[in-house]
Amino acid sequence: MIAVSIVLVLCSGLAHAVWNMFAKQSTDKAVFLWAIYAPSTVVLLPVLINELAGSQFSLREWMFMGASLVMQSIYAFLLAQTYKAGDLSQVYPIMRGMPTLLTPALGVLLLGESLPTWGWIGIGCMLIGFVVMVGRRQGTGPSSSARPVLLALGVGLCITTYTLVDKVNLGHLSPLALLEVTNIGFLLGLTSSVLKPGRLKTVILRHRNILWLGAILSPGSYLLFLFAARTADVSTVAPLREVGIVFGTLLGLLVLKESQGTRRLVASAAVVTGIMMIAIGGH
Repeated sequence: MIAVSIVLVLCSGLAHAVWNMFAKQSTDKAVFLWAIYAPSTVVLLPVLINELAGSQFSLREWMFMGASLVMQSIYAFLLAQTYKAGDLSQVYPIMRGMPTLLTPALGVLLLGESLPTWGWIGIGCMLIGFVVMVGRRQGTGPSSSARPVLLALGVGLCITTYTLVDKVNLGHLSPLALLEVTNIGFLLGLTSSVLKPGRLKTVILRHRNILWLGAILSPGSYLLFLFAARTADVSTVAPLREVGIVFGTLLGLLVLKESQGTRRLVASAAVVTGIMMIAIGGH
């Protein structure tokens, strides 16, 4: 089953990188993100209602579901602000790299999971790659300030938190029902932007060619991860999902025509090496 989990997580990372590239390209980040999450939220609402009506949850379980919703709301708000402030190649490695450091350690400490020596060595290789990817940005524009980095760190902290919370939620919710909880939280974090007249219509007209694809990839990427997390330790599958950093780097170089290609490709190789070590350690 570990091989199936690895494949699911790699696909999750690719899907995540693609829809984040779409979000970065959009003219109105907050409204675009809301628009791509709305369809799956409507479709999955009956699933959540049916599951909530047919189960009796304890206060602790309700609190964990509420925590997931709140963290997703904060995550959505910060994500939109981060893509307004920084470049994809600058902020994406920070957002996705920070959980790689925190999630395994917290998974071991709080969830009683274990991570073999090869896994820790692999995480070290990945972190080296992340540091090289971020590098130092020259210039005087908005993306050279500390604000994008700080926002990206906030997003990374949210990702770490909801990853651990949702691992617990999978003990009493199905992946589809939990995905709906996270979708609702995500939409709530961005709804204030959509309520402003004309913004949603403008985004739909301007980005209609990629909205439908983003609407599939955005929830689909996390659903793949949730299925993987049901059959493998979060300390193993969560770092593997950060292969999306490699995909994001390649998309930035090939699609967005970003600079510093050699340095970022070297960093990607370090991340891939770390991923292989984690995969070996997971057996």
